[in-house]
Amino acid sequence: MTFEEIQTIIDDENIRYVNLQFTDIVGMVKNQTIPISQFAEAVDHGVWFDGSSVEGFARIAESDMYLMPDLETFSIIPWDRGAETTTARVICDVFTPDGDPFPGDPRYVLRRAVAEAEAMGVDYMTGPEPEFFLFERDEQGNPRPLPHDNAGYFDVSTDLGTVIRRHMVNAIENMGIEVEALHHEVAAGQHEIDFRYGDALRTADNVVTLRIAVKAIAEQLGLYATFMPKPIAGINGSGMHVHQSLLDRESGANLFSDPDAEYGLSEMALQFIAGLLDHAPGLAAIVAPTVNSYKRLVPGYEAPVYISWARTNRSALIRVPRINPHRPQATRVELRCPDPSANPYLAFTVMLAAGLDGIRRKLTPPTPAEEDLYHLTPERLAERQLQTLPGSLGEALEALKANTLVQEALGPHIYERFFEAKQQEWDSYRLHVSAWEHDRYLRIF
Repeated sequence: MTFEEIQTIIDDENIRYVNLQFTDIVGMVKNQTIPISQFAEAVDHGVWFDGSSVEGFARIAESDMYLMPDLETFSIIPWDRGAETTTARVICDVFTPDGDPFPGDPRYVLRRAVAEAEAMGVDYMTGPEPEFFLFERDEQGNPRPLPHDNAGYFDVSTDLGTVIRRHMVNAIENMGIEVEALHHEVAAGQHEIDFRYGDALRTADNVVTLRIAVKAIAEQLGLYATFMPKPIAGINGSGMHVHQSLLDRESGANLFSDPDAEYGLSEMALQFIAGLLDHAPGLAAIVAPTVNSYKRLVPGYEAPVYISWARTNRSALIRVPRINPHRPQATRVELRCPDPSANPYLAFTVMLAAGLDGIRRKLTPPTPAEEDLYHLTPERLAERQLQTLPGSLGEALEALKANTLVQEALGPHIYERFFEAKQQEWDSYRLHVSAWEHDRYLRIF
């Protein structure tokens, strides 16, 4: 959109405020709100803020930086409409006082990775599928891990979230996101809203917008929405499977498609898969970035553990969705280890870097694992020689420390600060004495 088109919307909708939105390195959304009278100045010259107060951004001595609105992301916030309070949102890029892109801005890091792909003549496309839970609140309004319903996958009669999801979709579509499907997921209280496949930067923006909208609408309806990967033991956790493909920049053709091949995948697609598999341990801390993430990545709950790929096997790390032969443009590969606690800008960055590395090095993926890996005998697992993903955030950080490709994709600023923040999180968890430990050990030792 041009500024003139936005100004027409501002006048027609009587918009009074604009939220200038960006994310910190761990994916938390930050806002600086300005009156609409200051928006033109913000578009022309940016808005200054103190980066030292933002997770992983800058030290006090180098704190000044400014936000520049990306006008393509301007939208009205549907739940902030009112006679005197109608508010819009615009996602911003972060710059240093010298006018350079700030290397600690996750959105810039993804822009840089996408530009590298474009220099190779390809566009990186992603289709993330973030899942979430709807929980009830107690008498004081605090969220508690009690699912809002007892429905299961695609259920109808017991699905109490049907109308709620429609409210969420209305809000999301009003913010410019094209939703393709919405349904109840496997676990009680678990839901999924899928939006249209697109270029990586825009879909990363859409993930952030969806998370905000889902939480806001749930709040209005007296519920709590959480994207925590594994809020309840013993049932499925929430993933954010990411479908990926590369398009030719000139023709728009899907470079992953080869209808004559066994899986319908081109050599480039196989190399991309091989790169993802090769770097899977090193990118785990970025795509599954919390202590809780690794309580989802366990056998038995449709989450991957073994570093493998397949078509029909949902226990594999990478799945190749079956393609309609009349729609080769839909050919894609699905990475199943990311979860919705990930910063989507950083997650897509490292996934693209891993895949492109596989293409550059002409890697070949191993034999597909078309069998349920969770129920293989130890002998068969040993025969397959399958590696596993890290089993904890601590193990994932060690793998990240050893992976120079992922570090370079993030850049030294984000890598160092991300690693420091997550090491502190892991240390805090290691040193905490939990209620489980009291229940297990206090009376017997």
